[in-house]
Amino acid sequence: MPPNRPAGPPASRPVPDYGVPPTDALARVRAFADAMTRRRTVRDFSDRPIPAGVLDQALRAAASAPSGANRQPWRFVVVTDPELKRRLRVAAEAEERVFYERRAPEEWLSALAPLGTDASKPFLETAPAVIVVFEVHRGPRSPRPYYVKESVGIAVGLLLAALHQAGLATLTHTPSPMRYLNELLDRPTEERGNLIIPVGYPADDATVPDISRKPLSEVVVWR
Repeated sequence: MPPNRPAGPPASRPVPDYGVPPTDALARVRAFADAMTRRRTVRDFSDRPIPAGVLDQALRAAASAPSGANRQPWRFVVVTDPELKRRLRVAAEAEERVFYERRAPEEWLSALAPLGTDASKPFLETAPAVIVVFEVHRGPRSPRPYYVKESVGIAVGLLLAALHQAGLATLTHTPSPMRYLNELLDRPTEERGNLIIPVGYPADDATVPDISRKPLSEVVVWR
């Protein structure tokens, strides 16, 4: 028998009760889809506080995501300290200036143009909370993970959905490279920055780009 493989079958328990009668299934999923199609990326945040417990429950939903070999290779660092958020903004904007001025090809910049993005990231300071998502790779305190990016991506999707269900706005920020996050947030080297998510309520005068989603006929194939 290969080393480290269990001698017997894995422990198991009954499937949890999903609790949705077939007669309610369509209404439930339609309501969820209606809510999620109203979700938009927001770049202008209010400093209005987030109700107590909301972030905990949203992160609880995210941490329930499936993952390769159940390694759960994610770490969520919640930043609310104003000075730390300011330092996060300064570091992110330094990387973004290099991106916009030297690193990004013209094709990429053209794709970003309709969204109105630039190197300025005030939302990292104005949003009441910023969740920094790390991938957890093999290290002294963590075993080898599998399908890391896929697993973390699923967890982030659940996190965004949960926050939207709570009436909160989010933005997915991906500065590159992200190694500065380890030093700034005192994280070990086996953790690698994946995403920065400002969370809060939209500012009273917030607007979003007038864009649309592809119709289902373009992204769904039935066979």
